[in-house]
Amino acid sequence: MSWPRDDAKLERVQALMAEEGLDALVVRAPDNVLYLTNFWGMKGYDAAVFPREGPPVLITIEPSAADAAANAWTTDVVLVPGYDPDDLRPPISRTLEAVQEAARSYEKVGLELSLGTQASDRMVGEPTTFTKTWFDAFPQAADATALLARARAIKTEQEVQRMRLANEIASAAMEHVAAELRPGMKESEAAALWQSFVHGEGTGWKGQVELALGFSLVWSGPGIRTFTATGHRPVSKDEPTLFEIWVCADGYWCDHTKNVCPGTLDPRYDELLDVLLDVYGRALEHCRPGASLAELDVLIREGLAAAGYPGQPSHPIAHGVGARAHEPPYAHQAGTGTIEEGMVLAIEPGAYWEGGGGLRIEDNFLIAAKGPEKLSSYPDDFR
Repeated sequence: MSWPRDDAKLERVQALMAEEGLDALVVRAPDNVLYLTNFWGMKGYDAAVFPREGPPVLITIEPSAADAAANAWTTDVVLVPGYDPDDLRPPISRTLEAVQEAARSYEKVGLELSLGTQASDRMVGEPTTFTKTWFDAFPQAADATALLARARAIKTEQEVQRMRLANEIASAAMEHVAAELRPGMKESEAAALWQSFVHGEGTGWKGQVELALGFSLVWSGPGIRTFTATGHRPVSKDEPTLFEIWVCADGYWCDHTKNVCPGTLDPRYDELLDVLLDVYGRALEHCRPGASLAELDVLIREGLAAAGYPGQPSHPIAHGVGARAHEPPYAHQAGTGTIEEGMVLAIEPGAYWEGGGGLRIEDNFLIAAKGPEKLSSYPDDFR
C-alpha cells in the first residue's frame, strides 16, 4: 500500500542535517532510500538525494516507474534506462551520473561512508554494495552514517504502525507452525512451513502489505546452537524447536526467536527457560527512557553467569529494529548511549549447552515513557 508522507520523520532528519551543516544527503543503501522516500527498489539501481530544504530526488530505473509513482513520497523522480543501446555501461553508472546532477547545486553533501550493514532490496538474494567509483564521485563528502542512525533510532507513529504489521505476520505464522509441527519433520520443512505462511498470507495482509518476505533459522533439540544454518535434522519430540525469524513487510522488519515443543517439554529445558525468563524480565524492567545500553548488556550477561552460564550468549543481546532487522542502537559493554522513548529494541538472551541444545527468547519492544511494550502477540514461553 502507499503510505502518506511521514513528515515527522523527514523533519527530524532535516533538523539533524542543520545541526551538522549538511545541505543534502546522498543515499544508496536500500533501507535509507526507503526511509527517506518510501521507495523500496528491486535491484539496487536506486538512489536518493535528500536536501535540507526542498523536495528530494529519487533515481531509479525505467522498469520501476510504476512502483515509484505508486509509492514514492517525492514527485521528483529521475528514470534511467536499465539497458541503453547508446550507452553500454551497466545501469548503476547512469544512476551515479543522475545522482551527481541532482546533487550538483549543494555545497556540503553527506554520504554513507561507513555503513556496516544494509537491508536488501526487494529482490533480496543479492544485496547491493558500494564501489570505489561511487565514493570517488563525491570526494568532499561528509560521513552521514551516524546522522542517519540517530534519526532512524527513534520511530515515528507511522513506522511503529508498519512494524506492528510485520510483528502480526510473524506471530500468525508461528501460530500456524505450532499447529502443524510434528516430530520427525526435517528442520528445513519446519522452516518452510513458517516462511510459506509469511510470504503467502503476509503479502496482502489486511490490505496494508504489498510484499511480505520471511527469513528463518530453525534448529531442534540437540541441533540448537548459534551461527549455524538450518539443516535436515529431525524435529525432536519433547524438546524445543527454535525459530530465529525475521519478517520484512514493505521494507519494515521484525526480529523474533520463538520456541515450539511437540510433546511434553524435557525438564532440563524447563529449568533453562525459567533462567532465561527471569533474566529477560529484569532486562525489560531496565529498558526505560534514560537507561544505559551498556548496562543492559551487563545485566543480561551477569544474570546468565550467576545462573551457571558464564560467557553466554555468544551473540549480541539487544539491538534496534526498523528499516533493517539489525540496526543501531546496539547494547554492548564497550559502547555508550542511552535507551530513549520511541526506540524499538530486540531483546534476546540465550544460553546454549556444550555439544548442542539450549534456548533463546526474543521479541521486539517499543520503548514508551512508562516502559517497554511488546509488539508481538506470540508468547515468549512455550505454547
